[in-house]
Amino acid sequence: MSGTRITEQQIRLYMRNRKHHPQKLAAARSGMSERTARRVEHDAGLPSQQPRRYWRSRPDPFADVWESEVVPLLRSVPKLSVITLLRKLQEDHPKRFPDSMRRTLERHVSQWRALEDPSKEVFFP
Repeated sequence: MSGTRITEQQIRLYMRNRKHHPQKLAAARSGMSERTARRVEHDAGLPSQQPRRYWRSRPDPFADVWESEVVPLLRSVPKLSVITLLRKLQEDHPKRFPDSMRRTLERHVSQWRALEDPSKEVFFP
């Protein structure tokens, strides 16, 4: 799925136009490609009515180094940036962690900081 995502308003407009016009014309009037229109007709319902995916689609690339290498670094220096962590992992494991894994590591680190960061004090007003 490359490009911009279609909105529910576009889907509604497409379905309204589809009642009176061929698929190609209805798709053009609603601002989507004919291929997207075929997919919309095949899918059941609007995107907001479809269940959200909650499972991982790929294995976690940091699973075997997370507890042994990354978490101790984060515990010792909580303000450590993700880029620094990634560079450290790239030094220790050459060709295993490319730069494209930076966003994945950012997600992991932000989730860890939200749940287990020892430097944050929790208080209730």
